[in-house]
Amino acid sequence: MPNGGYVLAVALAGVRAAVKHPHPMTVTAHYLGPGRHGDVDVEVDVLKEGRSMSTATVRLVQDGRVRLTALASFGDLDAQSGPTLVLAQPPDLPPPGACAGPEDRPFPAGFPAIPAIMQRVEFRASPASVERLRDRAGPPLLEGWMRLRDGRPLDPQCLPLLCDAAPPALFAALETGWVPTLELTVHVRGIPAPGWLRAAFSTQVIVDGIFEEDCQLWDETGRLVAMSRQLARILSPPA
Repeated sequence: MPNGGYVLAVALAGVRAAVKHPHPMTVTAHYLGPGRHGDVDVEVDVLKEGRSMSTATVRLVQDGRVRLTALASFGDLDAQSGPTLVLAQPPDLPPPGACAGPEDRPFPAGFPAIPAIMQRVEFRASPASVERLRDRAGPPLLEGWMRLRDGRPLDPQCLPLLCDAAPPALFAALETGWVPTLELTVHVRGIPAPGWLRAAFSTQVIVDGIFEEDCQLWDETGRLVAMSRQLARILSPPA
């Protein structure tokens, strides 16, 4: 089953091809049903193209069913200017070489396999995060380094994908099954500098099996380049 961030990236590629502005600024996606690897129709409806921003809706249709619908606004991050105040701080991490990649299996005990998205994205979890994941020692907080596995330079288009490409932080606190995304909102705040991203994922509220996960991505210059919040459902672990 395709990763939710990957599915969103496919939808946003369709929007980018239909509007005049180059960069996703904000997108809210609702996942209406699980998709599969294979052909998909991308249906884009441009609602407005202004001087500074273009807004469109997009639907992914597969096997005659809508799998995802999203509202996205695109702009030009190079043209943005104005007052700036950032109170959030990037996570304090050891170097990437001192963190655990997928081959080191930084996943909860009993995790069946390395997720397929790890073939595209390299996530190196901090030692403290690995300990929480393996022992479910909580709190649900996951930090580490991220980049594209093929070494391709990062750009604003890949940031929505990366916001949903790490193991759920919830795995550090609970034994669960699949945790499908219901809704994902991403704000792209800047063009990332070359190199790794510092990533932080956290959950603060779980109610009746529904939880939120927040993400912040920082580039190597210490600039916040993306942030997201998603709502997801906890399914029971497999027997």
